[in-house]
Amino acid sequence: MSYIRVTKEFSFEMAHVLEGYDGPCREIHGHSYRLFVTVAGTPCDDPANPKYGMVIDFGILKRIVGRLIVDVYDHSLLMRRTDDNRELTALLGKRFEKMRAVDFQPTCENLVAHFAALIAPELPAGVTLFSLRLHETATSFAEWFASDNR
Repeated sequence: MSYIRVTKEFSFEMAHVLEGYDGPCREIHGHSYRLFVTVAGTPCDDPANPKYGMVIDFGILKRIVGRLIVDVYDHSLLMRRTDDNRELTALLGKRFEKMRAVDFQPTCENLVAHFAALIAPELPAGVTLFSLRLHETATSFAEWFASDNR
């Protein structure tokens, strides 16, 4: 049986701040993110199985990514946790439910690696995370490939 890759696209709105950055992205601003999740595996070869012919049921992938990424990050604000902004992030966290202070600079590059670490262990047996592509804008994206991260 063939080894196949399948991809599902997700979208969410998120704001972030690049703390310490020397350009305009040091200010709070938002993006319409598009996340492409590609998984790989061998399609189910059991005709009696309702998932016959599938690497993964797209509904299962939607639930995993929805729970770990979209539900968490959609309409959220991400800021890197630093000593300088400890009071600000605490204050914003009290006022806004989806304020997230993270231990990394919330760049597109770091986000795609973070998302890969969240998604990979949640996939069903026999299905592996092949790659992620995260579009921050229509013309700018970061990619993560499992083959580059072994």
